[in-house]
Amino acid sequence: MARKKRRRLNIFRLFLSLVLLLVIAGGVTALGLVVISIKDLPAWSEEKLLSGASTSIYDQNGELVARVGEENRVPVDLKEIPEHVREAFLAIEDVRFYQHHGVDLRGIIRAAWTDITGGRIQEGGSTITQQLVKLSFLTPERTIKRKIQEVILAIITERRYTKDEILEMYLNKVYFGAGAYGIQSAAETYFDKPARDLTLSEGALLAGLIQAPSAYDPFVNPEAAKKRRDLVLDNMVKYNFITAEEAAQARAIPLEEMLKPGGKQQYPYPFFIDYVTEQLVNRYGTEQVFKGGLHVFTTLDPAIQEAAEKAMSDPRNYPASVRDSQGVLQPEGAAVVIDPHTGYIKAIVGGREHTHRLQWNRATMPPGRQPGSTFKPIIAYGPAVEYKGMAPASVIDDIPVKYGNYSPRNYDGRYRGLVTMRTAIASSINVVAVRVLMEHVGIASAIKFARGLGINLDPATHGPSMALGGLHEGVTPLQMAAAYSAFANQGIYLEPTAITRVEDASGNVLYEYQPKPVRAMKATTAYLITDMLKTVIESGTGTNARIGRPAAGKTGTSDQGKDLWFAGYTPELVGVVWIGYDKPRAMPQEFGGRYPALIWRQIMSEALKDVPVHQFPRPEGIVTATVDGKSGLLPGPNTPPSDLVTDIFARGTVPTRVDNTHVLVEVCATTGLLPSQYCPERITRVMIKLPYSVPSYVQDYAQRVPTATCTLHTAPQEAAPPENQDQPAQPGEQPGEIIPPPEQQEQPGSNQGPVGLLREQINGPGWLSGPRNPRARE
Repeated sequence: MARKKRRRLNIFRLFLSLVLLLVIAGGVTALGLVVISIKDLPAWSEEKLLSGASTSIYDQNGELVARVGEENRVPVDLKEIPEHVREAFLAIEDVRFYQHHGVDLRGIIRAAWTDITGGRIQEGGSTITQQLVKLSFLTPERTIKRKIQEVILAIITERRYTKDEILEMYLNKVYFGAGAYGIQSAAETYFDKPARDLTLSEGALLAGLIQAPSAYDPFVNPEAAKKRRDLVLDNMVKYNFITAEEAAQARAIPLEEMLKPGGKQQYPYPFFIDYVTEQLVNRYGTEQVFKGGLHVFTTLDPAIQEAAEKAMSDPRNYPASVRDSQGVLQPEGAAVVIDPHTGYIKAIVGGREHTHRLQWNRATMPPGRQPGSTFKPIIAYGPAVEYKGMAPASVIDDIPVKYGNYSPRNYDGRYRGLVTMRTAIASSINVVAVRVLMEHVGIASAIKFARGLGINLDPATHGPSMALGGLHEGVTPLQMAAAYSAFANQGIYLEPTAITRVEDASGNVLYEYQPKPVRAMKATTAYLITDMLKTVIESGTGTNARIGRPAAGKTGTSDQGKDLWFAGYTPELVGVVWIGYDKPRAMPQEFGGRYPALIWRQIMSEALKDVPVHQFPRPEGIVTATVDGKSGLLPGPNTPPSDLVTDIFARGTVPTRVDNTHVLVEVCATTGLLPSQYCPERITRVMIKLPYSVPSYVQDYAQRVPTATCTLHTAPQEAAPPENQDQPAQPGEQPGEIIPPPEQQEQPGSNQGPVGLLREQINGPGWLSGPRNPRARE
């Protein structure tokens, strides 16, 4: 039987079949998407095309304080907009606007090719009509379904309106940043002029903002805004709207000459409203916030906000401005006030003046700044109390130390020797803070404690200097206020919030704040830190913050005085104030206890003027005990009365060992050194004995057991016979006494010779250093 011949596979026919199947499948899928898109197509509304509803913002009392959105939209007729301004928008957004019918396939292909060859997004594929319907009817989501709906609505719009009507609606609706909707509001916001007076350069700048208003904000990113403006001008030349010479002239105009020098405050409490607006946009998107008619209830306290704005705008509350090659530079400032028991932000001020909407807010926006000594309770003393059972009377030796290549220095150049932790905080002693961090707490535990207060630090980029606020990225005043709130709230941390409830236009609740309290530390830890920080204001570096009622706080000054801080609180409120230049610049004669403390006092005095005085609540577990102030242990038999210290402790942390650092030591009565066999007179003193020695310039050096032996007294020498045996000795002279010549005698005030050494031992170097500079940095 003959074998049946096998048919050969036709590759070409198979390929065609597969392509046909894919085309059919794609067509069916596309048809399905079109059907679904048409089915869910938003209802047509001419009102939505022409306008939108603003978001209403209310204060803590439910009073309306601002509207965000439509109140900053001022419609203008197209004929009032100069032709060169209209052409700038066409050149960058839709050059074939007057040729297509809502969708421009050639424009999409051209934009894609330009973006690919240029290596970055330079032109958009959507027509002006598509952008208008997207702003009016659709959400910002990027899906095929939404794109199909956008195309359908664009075609419908083109059939109902003329090109000029569509362009006019677009220019009156699009968002230009800084809270400005529509070209008229944008012209006023950026140039303080009506749209009809816009120049070619100004029109090109506004046209360039559309793609990414915040990225090209000329107030915040002038370089990026300038490049974008120049791109618009290049496109106008490319598409024959203007000549190359006209573009060059427009390009030559500096931005600072175009922009208005100082914006007008367009709404009350601008920094607070800006912060709320930023939070809303991050959560709901620009379209919903600026045209969705939201009702937003906030934590704003108008009285506190007004007090903060007044204090922060007063030029007397700042160091003097300086002049350099760029002109006159003035220090800036920021302040935040929080209710520690709820996490509610009561006031935010992000600068000395508010110039434009959604500007850089120094109180809340990165980059952060170096917090200086205000960081010590967060990174060193707080964890020392929490994890190691240390207390205000714990003793640390303020002496020169070194960790690798890092040697901390005290701001006044002095070393005080053995001091309590309370003294170290009150006087802002840097060496003590670093020693507590490195020798008691450890970096890992310190970072863990800070994380509980809302401050996340990378252990790979932080070391001993973080005890003094040396941080890799810095912190904002809002972060510091939130962290200090836990100390004021008996150890409970609450994430700060400015918004309590959000409702949509129909009154449906979209969001309601639900506090999530976190136990950041024991209540006893918070109280012990608070009690030590009270000493800072009562008698330490923060006396300028005294307000006549219980208050705790900490001054802070970063390296060279580039950042000045005061972080403080009462039982009712927490406030943080920062002062510095936007581009960090040294202020060597300033420190946080001066201007920031004064501003804090002004704000808090006004905020609490009608509030009854309360004490910080004392939690269970706080006890009082008396210890030796040079060892931190229980008083021993040799503890002198002058070294007894009575202070508070967390129960269970009172020392049980008795002081053994005070010992009886026999010394030479003249030099105070260990006696030699020739010292004619010896006395017994109570001195401090430790297993290490310290430099003689440490202030309590003379109280420590000496390591040197007296060399003033030596073996007696046999006296030489007098030249005249018959002449008696004169009164006041002893036979054989050697009186050194004047040039070898000890001069008043000298530190040379044994007696001078004794003086240095007793007084330390302070008597040579002169008075302490109250403005020295911490």
